[in-house]
Amino acid sequence: MANILVVDDAAFMRMMIKDILSKNGYNVVGEGENGVKAIEKYKELKPDLVLMDITMPEMDGIQALKEIRAFDPAAKIVMCSAMGQQGMVIEAIQSGARDFIVKPFQADRILEAVKKVLG
Repeated sequence: MANILVVDDAAFMRMMIKDILSKNGYNVVGEGENGVKAIEKYKELKPDLVLMDITMPEMDGIQALKEIRAFDPAAKIVMCSAMGQQGMVIEAIQSGARDFIVKPFQADRILEAVKKVLG
């Protein structure tokens, strides 16, 4: 069973994602509400995959993505973001994100990305 870290500044969004993942046999090992927490939790929990929002307070998802990848170049990170942030999508992919999910998303899209990235 894959261990997943969910990072989003909206608690309801984390809950929704957690729900989708756990109903489909994934283990949500931790969650965070900003990039700083994402890095801390990644180092502590060493998850198989991180699902992370881009727009967050304190440190955004792109910065956190870069720092996690610097710490662990093999880190598997899927970014989530609202519509119309194409520039950020490109930066996220260039910075090493494995996939990108646009909000509002369907449960199927999350599961498809997770399966694809975890192989």
